[in-house]
Amino acid sequence: MTFSANISLVLPELVLGVSALVLLVWGAFSKKTTPVFTGASVLALLAAAVLAVIGPHGHAFNGVYSADAAASYAKVAIFLFSALAIVLGDRWLAARGDHKFEFPVLVVLSAVGMGVTASAGDLISLYIGVELQSLALYVLAAFRRDDAKASEAGLKYFVLGALSSGILLYGASLIYGFAGSTRFADIAVASHGAHGLGLLFGLIFVICGLAFKVSAAPFHMWTPDVYEGAPTPVVGFFAAAPKLAAMMMFARVLGDAFPDAVGQWRQVLIIAALLSVFVGAFAGLAQTNLKRLWAYSSIANVGYALLGVATGGEVGIHSMLVFMVLYMVDVTGFFACLQALNRDGKPMETIEDMAGLVKERPGVALALTAFSLSALGLPPFSGFWAKFYVFKAAMGSGDVPLQWAAVLGLVGSVVAAFYYLRLIKTMWFDAPVGAVDKPQPTARAIGFAAALFSFPVVLAALVWLDPAAKAAAAAFGHL
Repeated sequence: MTFSANISLVLPELVLGVSALVLLVWGAFSKKTTPVFTGASVLALLAAAVLAVIGPHGHAFNGVYSADAAASYAKVAIFLFSALAIVLGDRWLAARGDHKFEFPVLVVLSAVGMGVTASAGDLISLYIGVELQSLALYVLAAFRRDDAKASEAGLKYFVLGALSSGILLYGASLIYGFAGSTRFADIAVASHGAHGLGLLFGLIFVICGLAFKVSAAPFHMWTPDVYEGAPTPVVGFFAAAPKLAAMMMFARVLGDAFPDAVGQWRQVLIIAALLSVFVGAFAGLAQTNLKRLWAYSSIANVGYALLGVATGGEVGIHSMLVFMVLYMVDVTGFFACLQALNRDGKPMETIEDMAGLVKERPGVALALTAFSLSALGLPPFSGFWAKFYVFKAAMGSGDVPLQWAAVLGLVGSVVAAFYYLRLIKTMWFDAPVGAVDKPQPTARAIGFAAALFSFPVVLAALVWLDPAAKAAAAAFGHL
């Protein structure tokens, strides 16, 4: 393949990479962020999303990079939600005097890493994408340098992230040592040989490293502290786009490099999925801080998505892709509403702060109720359809352990319903504790839009989303 053909395949990431460099130089000389600067970063992400849709498909750089329909699907969602993160974070940081030009640059750089991850066809490109994404996220977690909690969140995330990267790299080195190649296609061939057991040993380490990135139990320990300490719009970003990128990592490594070892890695994923569901459900019961509570909700939802990946094949990938996009809308909308709420200039971040919210801000209370019911899985909200796709795929797999895992996952969902209902009860039936400040318009608008998508727009959106995810899953790994 010619150099120009390779470049045409990586054009979305190339556009973002060049845009990040231009924005960095621009910001360094201007010393401040302007609406034009923020608009340029959002425009770059939108342009990359368009290029991901209309661009050609194929393998670039001798199979290191795979541009297929599944990667395009994931990149469109990743880039769009990254653009939303910039819009939300821009106003929130400005209101607190932390409006710095580095914020949109870091989000764009993180999006580059996520795009590379979604298209990785090689262990090296996978690792480069993971680290580019992670390094930007470490800085974003500690973006408010004068805030002790934010600094602590960034430090914890960095230290534990470095540990997980080491585990991931060790597993990758073992796989390379036994397979003699880092390309997924070559590893799939080598797994049939005499070194199959050694490759599986390396795969376990890789799965552990990836499980940290997606905050799956028992590698979830960083998530509640980082979510609580990081800026609210950054947490909304953490819980959305990087989760889809991490799920694509799982699908790429397991589906492309170890397609014939599904019986082995499925067992590991089932255990991780069930641990995530029950840790998220039971640990969330004790939480009063909404950011920590949603961290455990995120852990539980990762468990449901892992059930889709564990199902494998076209049906499993299809269910995971639908689940993740619907989940991303809900979690982005929830944190948009959360960052719009303040009382006497202080953020409202606990369940007690939401007492009587329906009397003070009925619109925001309705939106938060919709997100809570959706996360609970109540029909016909989007969260119900997300879980429906995953459970349907698992039950139809014909694998008995996976079917039991789906049943247990449903039980975990019932347990988690308690803390969502507690939040709804507090907003609707408790007495108000004080006047709520006027919500920030941008965050409120995005929160309302996401709530409308959760229901009733989702019923129409699924008509498009379902076939798009199905086509992406059918093309996964095939060009």
